[in-house]
Amino acid sequence: MISFVIALAILIIGYFTYGKFVSNVFGADPKRTTPVHTMADGVDYVALPTWKIFLIQFLNIAGLGPIFGAIMGVMYGPAAFLWIVFGTIFAGAVHDYLSGMLSLRENGASLPEIVGNQLGSKVKNVMRVFALLLMILVGAVFVYNPADLLAMLTPQSLDRLFWIVVIFVYYMAATLLPVDKLIGKLYPLFGVALLFMALGIMAMLFVHSDAVPEIWHQFYNHKADPEANPIFPMMFVSIACGAISGFHATQSPMMARCLKNEKHARPVFYGAMVAEGIVALIWAAAAITFTGGYDGLQDFLGNGSPALLVDQLSRSWLGTLGGILAILGVIAAPITSGDTALRSARLIAADFMGIKQRKIAKRLAVSLPIFGLCFLIMLLPYDALWRYFAWCNQVLSVFTLWTITVYLAKEAKPYIITLIPALFMTCVTVTYIFFAPEGFGALTDKLWGFKIGHEVSLCIGLLAAAVMLLLFARFLRLRKSTLKPA
Repeated sequence: MISFVIALAILIIGYFTYGKFVSNVFGADPKRTTPVHTMADGVDYVALPTWKIFLIQFLNIAGLGPIFGAIMGVMYGPAAFLWIVFGTIFAGAVHDYLSGMLSLRENGASLPEIVGNQLGSKVKNVMRVFALLLMILVGAVFVYNPADLLAMLTPQSLDRLFWIVVIFVYYMAATLLPVDKLIGKLYPLFGVALLFMALGIMAMLFVHSDAVPEIWHQFYNHKADPEANPIFPMMFVSIACGAISGFHATQSPMMARCLKNEKHARPVFYGAMVAEGIVALIWAAAAITFTGGYDGLQDFLGNGSPALLVDQLSRSWLGTLGGILAILGVIAAPITSGDTALRSARLIAADFMGIKQRKIAKRLAVSLPIFGLCFLIMLLPYDALWRYFAWCNQVLSVFTLWTITVYLAKEAKPYIITLIPALFMTCVTVTYIFFAPEGFGALTDKLWGFKIGHEVSLCIGLLAAAVMLLLFARFLRLRKSTLKPA
């Protein structure tokens, strides 16, 4: 329990110290006019109170990742707790804050436009397709688990299929309606449920303090097959939303279009990521504590699912009413990420097609193909969807981190704060796609009878990071030469 309290304190202190440092590096200006004052359209550019924007941003980014991802990812051992804490402070929150600020400075531009402005038109076009498909994938992935949980709480006649239809209809409404009509009204209620869940579970951790694991105990990989699931890179992809997630950068532009002052950006963007890190920390510790240790959690997940663990843990620790409210919070998390993912898809598509979104007919024209593609993707096996979403999600964070690094270099600001996370995540994602079961290693095994091992995959990942560093160094030299006076 001592290490849990220390980790919690570090996350909170990190917001007030490193978060302020990052804000100063970027140069947030309270006197600068934000897009909502110059581009108000009553649909996407709508001024909202800061507390509402924080809750919306928090719920947008707090999908299944910080809960289910933390429950499954903690099986990598105490290293998971370290990744949640330090990944959040030095990578995830920096990524979220700076991508949000770039969007704010570019009139609420969507992520592909931001990336393209820094890395060039060719990269922009790749990002447009990649980000759009990822948003549709998120919308599809974040239907199943809330539908399963709702089916557990309701009569048998209201089965999984019924709730899938209900959730998807809600997604369509949230995508099309003005941001303050549905999202702005429902999210505060969802936020209360999610915060009740987190605070309630955390309080019970203190009640069961003797069973809460210490970081310095059993410091090794607790996966049943650690050779097939090495901490690097597998843990850093499994625990994404609780540490760093590229998906977050696609959500920030929505809130950048609603912020009334740049001074509110740190609590909204950096603060929401720290809050998500705290949620992941709570659920990682609670999963181990409730099941009696790593072996108990392994047995539970072998015979059940993270959704079942959430259900049983909440009811056992918080009682029937508290358990229902807590589970509703868990249900709200993926739903409020899925709906805004499809809304982001609409904005991304509208931005690159140059279609104004003030009129409902134009919003519908952009959204209908998105809804259709999302429905088709939902027909694919869920396990495959989740694995590819997890990797694509982290690849997106790599694009975003390199974009911010280039921007900071152009502005002659300390780019080291994003360069190190960019190099690290480059190595993670490249190593993963060569080593993971769904990666190139499996393909070579199927086609030519040999599988790419962990050591070779890691070498390829390190090589990729080295190449990116050399390209960045070349960019710095070329920029320095062009800035020299004639």
